[in-house]
Amino acid sequence: MLAKALSSAILGIDAYVVEVEAHLTGAKLPKFRTVGLPEGAVRESKERVRAAIKNSGYKFPHKHVTINLAPADIRKEGSAFDLPMAIGILAAIGEIKHDHLEKMLLLGELALDGKLRPIKGALPVAICARDKGIKGVVLPEENASEAGVVDGIKVVGVKSLADVIAILNEQETAEPIVVDQKAMFKNYKNYHVDFDDVKGQEQVKRALEVAAAGSHNVIMIGPPGSGKTMLAKRLPTILPELVLDEALETTKIHSVAGILPDGQGIIATRPFRAPHHTISDAGLIGGGTIPRPGEVSLSHNGVLFLDELPEFKKNVLEVMRQPLENGEVTIARASMSLSYPSRFMLVSAMNPCPCGYATDPQNECSCNPQLIQKYMSRISGPLMDRIDIHIEVPAVPFADLAGKEAGEKSESIRERVQSTRQVQLNRYKSTAGMFSNAQMETGDLNTYCKLGKEAAALLKQAMEKLGLSARAYDRILKVSRTIADLEKEENIQPQHVSEAIQYRSLDRQLWLE
Repeated sequence: MLAKALSSAILGIDAYVVEVEAHLTGAKLPKFRTVGLPEGAVRESKERVRAAIKNSGYKFPHKHVTINLAPADIRKEGSAFDLPMAIGILAAIGEIKHDHLEKMLLLGELALDGKLRPIKGALPVAICARDKGIKGVVLPEENASEAGVVDGIKVVGVKSLADVIAILNEQETAEPIVVDQKAMFKNYKNYHVDFDDVKGQEQVKRALEVAAAGSHNVIMIGPPGSGKTMLAKRLPTILPELVLDEALETTKIHSVAGILPDGQGIIATRPFRAPHHTISDAGLIGGGTIPRPGEVSLSHNGVLFLDELPEFKKNVLEVMRQPLENGEVTIARASMSLSYPSRFMLVSAMNPCPCGYATDPQNECSCNPQLIQKYMSRISGPLMDRIDIHIEVPAVPFADLAGKEAGEKSESIRERVQSTRQVQLNRYKSTAGMFSNAQMETGDLNTYCKLGKEAAALLKQAMEKLGLSARAYDRILKVSRTIADLEKEENIQPQHVSEAIQYRSLDRQLWLE
């Protein structure tokens, strides 16, 4: 007795179709075997499947059961195969009609009483089903709104194994979920924080606006309590709004990782991820026996915030160089190599010294110059090369804290940022893979960042008097270009260069003096 059902599995952030074959033969000593490179949760499926079938009112066959998951040369992981395994077994003994088994994908984790529990990766599965011409997807009702975001395919959410059997035997009508994609996208577009929450720090807000406008990586240096984390959390609110394609790509990553909020079918706001400084390199970049996306991918199209940057392990920070450079991270294993998208803005924060008060006029610093130098050297030069803007964040004066005047709202700042990003998109439309000023290479600087005599003289004077490093030169040109774009200026003016120079604090010699 043989029956087949269709299911799906995740590889990277994309899904592929898995054919679940159930073969039953007579045996004096019944066994239940799963083949096709099953991993942990898949191997344990037999116990859940056996109990779910019995507790749904059906007899589990007293036979030798072999389940094959094809293609058999790719490792299978997760509990989503429970449902198609149970359906395949019941179809093999004649309890279910075969008519619709090749027309829909079945996914779901079975509880011992036959109820269905939610799974990871419903969105990429629905996209895969649509692209392969499969008519529908049957999965737990908690995942239905997520999968229903995909147009052109029927998605049915069910509560239990018994419901699926009734649908396949045409005893019940399957009502596909209908999702208004645009309405859902609009409902989840609101942020819960705003830039007008921040008291004072106008210079820092301006620097973050410049960073957002050019997609520049940022480091903030200031004493504890100066508002670095508060400002970083509000940076996504001034970035350009997600377009639908970006939202779907971001949602796929969160879906695969299993962190999509309950009942929310789509991520409509820019992600903000803030891992603790004790994170491992695998946690940051991704990995595992069955690779999973790390924090750099979960922050794709958004912001990755690293607070207390010098406290991160050096090897953890160094592995960020590839995703910062290429916008993706590649995880290689003996059996596979996967790539995850990781195009994000890096925002980091640090104290100016180990005690934190080197730049605070209200508190005395207890660190000597050698200790400060050792603290600063924890951040490598290659990583600093990828950070365009250094912002000094001073302690907030009492007058600003007690003031009742509200700051500028995120919406109005975002409008300026969005307009500036559009200028850059138009400028770089003929250059594949380039969307913002931060992505310019040396050759692009010569083309798009030409300086007049006055601006060039100012930059030369700054390089010599402030002891700016050679790597600061390119960064200043990039940031100057962004400031000019914000001001709707075609050419970079001396005032643009002057402002950009202010954002290179860590490149100045003896900057704490």
